[in-house]
Amino acid sequence: MSEKMIEIQGITKSFGELQVLKGIDLIINKGEVVSIVGPSGAGKTTLLQIMGTLDKADVGSVVINGVEVGKLKEKELSAFRNKQIGFVFQFHQLLPEFTALENVMIPALIAGTSSGEAMRRAKDTLEMMGLAERASHKPAELSGGEKQRVAVARALINHPAVIFADEPSGSLDSKNKEELHQLFFDLREKLGQTFVIVTHDEGLAQLTDRTIHMVDGRISQP
Repeated sequence: MSEKMIEIQGITKSFGELQVLKGIDLIINKGEVVSIVGPSGAGKTTLLQIMGTLDKADVGSVVINGVEVGKLKEKELSAFRNKQIGFVFQFHQLLPEFTALENVMIPALIAGTSSGEAMRRAKDTLEMMGLAERASHKPAELSGGEKQRVAVARALINHPAVIFADEPSGSLDSKNKEELHQLFFDLREKLGQTFVIVTHDEGLAQLTDRTIHMVDGRISQP
């Protein structure tokens, strides 16, 4: 039996009069690479943000790695998010004034890791991304593909249970896209990493273990 990484039940979410999620049930197993696809406005990013604990559902439960996140107090939730969850966004969200190495270190420092240990882990992670020589460069000195690899390294630094990615290759050219997509599968092989990826990229969706189709706030069975 596969080990469950994420289990969500009966998730609904409204913004004012607009119901964006209309009762979502979903199980994602450990080590799975899952894509979520669907038209704009289907609720994909809202679902990803609720799974990633950045937003709360109106109704329903979210269990990640055995923890029901809705029952955590704000401080506990922040600590859980920092240690158990990694995020990769479309526009990398790196801090421009910091080097690649410093950007990767930040989540480890927030988690209370010593600066020496955070630096060692950040260097190792950048090396795994093929970016060892770019560690002292600031984001403005990196290519789009390199910036996204730094963002993936930052997401990995605390050895999270799951990485959530929102249109991770949306701003990349086709060569960098392919390299980033391959990287996700390499990381699953090396680290057993679980990925949940919202994407419009059909090429990426076809590569993933499973594609979840969302239409009008519900999971549709293709």
